[in-house]
Amino acid sequence: MVKRNVLYYSCLPPDYQRRLQGLIQVFLAEKRFEGCGGLVITDEIRLTIAAQACVLLLGLEGNFYPKLQSILVYPSAYVAPARRRLPDGTFDESPQVRLGETWSQGSLVLAWDDVQKSAYFIHSGHNVVFHEFAHQLDLEYGGADGIPLLPSRSMYTTWARVLSMEYESFLKDLEYHRKTLLDEYGATDVAEFFAVTTEFFFERPIQLAARHPALYNQLKLFFKQDPASWPRTC
Repeated sequence: MVKRNVLYYSCLPPDYQRRLQGLIQVFLAEKRFEGCGGLVITDEIRLTIAAQACVLLLGLEGNFYPKLQSILVYPSAYVAPARRRLPDGTFDESPQVRLGETWSQGSLVLAWDDVQKSAYFIHSGHNVVFHEFAHQLDLEYGGADGIPLLPSRSMYTTWARVLSMEYESFLKDLEYHRKTLLDEYGATDVAEFFAVTTEFFFERPIQLAARHPALYNQLKLFFKQDPASWPRTC
């Protein structure tokens, strides 16, 4: 069912596919799924979400999103309060239609129809599961600030420097209407920038490595994966 429902599975080298299967079993045993807005949780929903969430964990030993307890799934997009930074530096505080969000209290929300799209269109640079679970990794090291729990203390200085430099450059590109690889939603704040770059790291790794090599390298060191080097099997 994983291969059929999550096309990204076919992109993975065989040893990663085997590891993913094991990670999925642990994830499903540890996390609780709740249907919202009339949605009934099925094995297909649980497996499709778990498989994509565990892709991020393939190189992270012993990590199963320890702060996450429950995953709330709506049938489609929903409306929630939001505060979003615009490219010109101002903030939009009007309610927004959401496809997913992460709460610091141990819950994560997803829209099932967009999860399905993410599982099918695997080179779009948009994957709501990768995005929201990147936020979960971010939250493991304090608050949502774009700094996850890195493998070694020595990495933090370089990580902060590279992420800050890339983020400020991204904001400038948007301000001057220059074409960017990354989705402009990454301009909201550094935490969203990390989540957006995570989506591109896994879905469009070759382009990210070519356009933002320093950023790609930091993500490679953190995730302990190098998807740009994988054989193109999907």
